[in-house]
Amino acid sequence: MERSNELVRAARGGDLALVVRLLDAGVPVDALDDDARTALDLAAQENHADVVRVLLAAGADTAAHAGPYHDLTPLTCAAMFGSTEAVAALLDAGVSMGAQERIPYTPLVVAAGDNHPETVALLIDRGADPEDRAMKGRTALEWAACRGSVESVVVLLQRGAEATDAALCCALRHADRGEEERERYGRVVRALRFARGRTAAT
Repeated sequence: MERSNELVRAARGGDLALVVRLLDAGVPVDALDDDARTALDLAAQENHADVVRVLLAAGADTAAHAGPYHDLTPLTCAAMFGSTEAVAALLDAGVSMGAQERIPYTPLVVAAGDNHPETVALLIDRGADPEDRAMKGRTALEWAACRGSVESVVVLLQRGAEATDAALCCALRHADRGEEERERYGRVVRALRFARGRTAAT
């Protein structure tokens, strides 16, 4: 277990040389640390793309449970933390952007909801469908609007996401919940209304 912990710690810290040495010494690539997290999970979270690539080359499981609550995959974990370079490395390896059988979250939804616009842009540019409703029947834009993720809303609209009634209604509801929310959600509402007006004019 100590060597498993050492591998995961090295991956989390971005110590590529140590990761390589431990793998060469026979530490299993998918070994779990004391918190039941893998090296790929933590390298993806911390945006160590070079470590991610080495682990993938060593056969790391890209569909394993990941994240602080073990309810994500390495890709969705990277997306949730805005680890854009790690997301790119996982996509380069052919990891699916769709919801997994046991894990319903998609990387686009979690990146949008947690307001990581650069990651959102990358995922859409690499083929993620902004109109996918795999996550509880909502699109990524609707999740972003409900979370007040202003910058992600803007990126999604720029890349063609539909400014739905559901997105606007959710943002309007939250805008009435206090001064801080009024400003943040007000910006979401304005972005959505601008996009809807532009669509209606064309």
